[in-house]
Amino acid sequence: MKNLLIALSCMLAPSVALAAGGGMEAYGEIVAIFILLAVVVFVISRLPTVEEVNHSAEFRRRRVMNWLPLGLTYAFLYMGRYNLKVSKFAFEEMQDSAGGALMSNEGFGVIFTVGVWVYGSAFLINGPLTDKLGGRFAILVGAGGSAFANLLMGLATWSLVNQGPMHTAIGENFITIFSVLYGVNMYFQSFGAVAVVKCNAPWFHVRERGVFGAIFGILISLGVYFAFDLGYKIVNHIGVAEVFFIPTVMLAIFWIADYFLVRNSPEDAGLKDFDTADASSGDDGPQLGALEVFKKMLTNPIIITIALVEFCSGFIRQAPMQWYRTFAKQTNEVLQLKGDFIYDHWGMWLCVAGIMGGVLAGVISDRVFQSRRGPVAAILYLGVTLGSVVLYFTYQIPAIEFAGVKLSVPGVMAILISMCVIGVHGMLSGTASMDFGGRKNVGIAVGIIDGFVYLGTGVMSLTYAYVLPQEQFDTSGQLIGPVTQPENWSPWPISMIIIGFCGFALATRVWNAKPKGKGA
Repeated sequence: MKNLLIALSCMLAPSVALAAGGGMEAYGEIVAIFILLAVVVFVISRLPTVEEVNHSAEFRRRRVMNWLPLGLTYAFLYMGRYNLKVSKFAFEEMQDSAGGALMSNEGFGVIFTVGVWVYGSAFLINGPLTDKLGGRFAILVGAGGSAFANLLMGLATWSLVNQGPMHTAIGENFITIFSVLYGVNMYFQSFGAVAVVKCNAPWFHVRERGVFGAIFGILISLGVYFAFDLGYKIVNHIGVAEVFFIPTVMLAIFWIADYFLVRNSPEDAGLKDFDTADASSGDDGPQLGALEVFKKMLTNPIIITIALVEFCSGFIRQAPMQWYRTFAKQTNEVLQLKGDFIYDHWGMWLCVAGIMGGVLAGVISDRVFQSRRGPVAAILYLGVTLGSVVLYFTYQIPAIEFAGVKLSVPGVMAILISMCVIGVHGMLSGTASMDFGGRKNVGIAVGIIDGFVYLGTGVMSLTYAYVLPQEQFDTSGQLIGPVTQPENWSPWPISMIIIGFCGFALATRVWNAKPKGKGA
């Protein structure tokens, strides 16, 4: 675990470099995250060894060299995915030809919906491709394609801001152009999750996947931090075009690292493969055809139930992540939430929530429920539901002063809900997909499950685009109208209560589910 601590420490190096323009406050956030990581690694290192697993020191070292660059690539894919939300605050201050915001709530909802539905449906192609050609192939294609798409979005933004070539055409067709570019980005982004799970499945036994899922969740959470806190600092201190250019550069760097370090299996890295005890255990036959695997997965009640739970996760995970800061900013005249401790450190708090949710879910799953994923998902979804109920009764509470710090009650609830749902997402998309898909067919399994995640996100985005109040501006460009009144935002917490309860009910149906090998 000493090597793991060193590796996790190295993950913060890109953050330090990117935060250089953000002042001492950015360094304070990084130090806080590093301290939390150190505590998490210490706790995990003190856990007793699982009896079924006995890897050599050489194997463990090589495994770190495999998942660390892979995980960092996925973190920067997140940065190149959620930068659209970060750019919204700059684009909504620019006016279109009709005098409205260049990217309104509705406009953002349309672009994001296109992106997530492209992502969700891409598994029909990318899942079978990954099972056939391997996770290494998938991460290289995904990172390279997303880097190119972010480069195009950066060039379009630069032209718009600096009155460059085609800036008039881009401004007049902004929603259409960015819907297409973001859709292309999200197609390549969809390789990321499939690649991560496909690469890691042969390297981890079922009994150690829960705890590893917690560690890998840390990488994803750092990606959220890169996307939001560092993304906002990039927009404020450098420029809005750079929020697309910087992920382009980072993805290019890690594409090179993946090419030289990532391997599909221990055997490909010169080590010996082992039985991972998942659904592929005992299956030494040839790889089934894609249609046969799809049929097998879509008739598996456990896979389908997990996919439906993750549909709910896709809705719930993005509801606070994408909309809390918008709610706080647009109702600021009444609630004074903008500028509170959570609003100003949104990415850091999401990162902390992701780390704690992932670690809680992973450790409990492996150590309390013998690597069953259903009980953890049900317990955390109960937390999501209760947290959403509390949010409904508290979302109109103005910011309060506590020990000299300005705090937001709805902000605290949004973070707690995020912690629970990120824990569920890591357990099911990242871990249960390995268990029940098996290392041979995990590409299609995670494609189906993650496809449902983003189908749920698309439903959330399209729903909020039309049920939440729309921006209106006076002649001086100031925000006015229903969007500034908190009571008009009630669909936000109400929808989370309904979907949270559905997720809880579904998760209880896989409470006792465990993977069975071919001979079982």
